[in-house]
Amino acid sequence: QVQLVESGGGLVQPGGSLRLSCAASGSISSRYVLGWFRQAPGKQRELVAQITRGDTSVYADSVKGRFTISRDNPKTTVALQMNSLKPEDTAVYYCNAASGLWRRGDYWGQGTQVTVSS
Repeated sequence: QVQLVESGGGLVQPGGSLRLSCAASGSISSRYVLGWFRQAPGKQRELVAQITRGDTSVYADSVKGRFTISRDNPKTTVALQMNSLKPEDTAVYYCNAASGLWRRGDYWGQGTQVTVSS
């Protein structure tokens, strides 16, 4: 079993910043790709960013240049630095552990709400 626990969501004004963090524990293998998905009301869950153990990262086009994903040593914590936030970034953000980039893994965190509003 793999457990993923997110933290760091909240309310921020447009143009502001937030940092999300996800701690992985249990039978987590360092080979897992860790990443973030988000789901806005009435929309499908979408990939935001992922990072491999070797620090290769991918991003959704909508967040490129604004969001940065990072992974610590020993590669069991992943963070998402979100800058220049927009109202359309409002969603529940979920941490995910997958077997490869651009894949959606079976392991999810409980989700953390990010609201961008003035």
